[in-house]
Amino acid sequence: MAKKSTNKPVVGQKVPAGYVPTLKKFYKEEITPNLMKQFSYTTVMQVPKLVKITINEGVGDASQDKKIVEEAAAELSIITGQKAVLTSSKKDISNFKLRKGMPIGAKVTLRSTKMYEFLERLIRVSLPRIRDFNGIAEKLDGKGNYTLGLKEQLIFPEVEIDKNPRIHGMEITFVTTANSDEEAYALLKNFGLPFKKHNN
Repeated sequence: MAKKSTNKPVVGQKVPAGYVPTLKKFYKEEITPNLMKQFSYTTVMQVPKLVKITINEGVGDASQDKKIVEEAAAELSIITGQKAVLTSSKKDISNFKLRKGMPIGAKVTLRSTKMYEFLERLIRVSLPRIRDFNGIAEKLDGKGNYTLGLKEQLIFPEVEIDKNPRIHGMEITFVTTANSDEEAYALLKNFGLPFKKHNN
């Protein structure tokens, strides 16, 4: 894994001029050569890239209290360092007392520097905080993308449980340019995502 950088921006603050995220540098210097060798690419243009990371946080109680979903959006903004947008129900669901257009969660799409910074915090800090953690599932979507489901947002140290005691699950989707799940898996594993080990 790459060495830690010394001039990292604080989450949510402006990025210093000339700052290059640790994982972006690591991708260029370590991951790209590794993947070129592993898959016999003839040019660096063939090496898959991580394009964006999308974080979705659903709030089951939101249909009863809009304040809850607004609190979740504020919390997600703190976790990611980027303002979250509210997501709305696309249709009426009477069993859940949902009407079309009603806010039901929050979403953030990260690219470039914020994407790399979030990924590093996720790998180095947040995932290791999961109790009895033994790795993440390795099933991709068949199109070179991967979605990680988390049961609670409390693994992120930015969350202050005293201020917002409600526990929410979230889905984190990694979108890549890979042509196959095998290539995407290799890319994400090289970044340091802790996939479960195979039992041979």
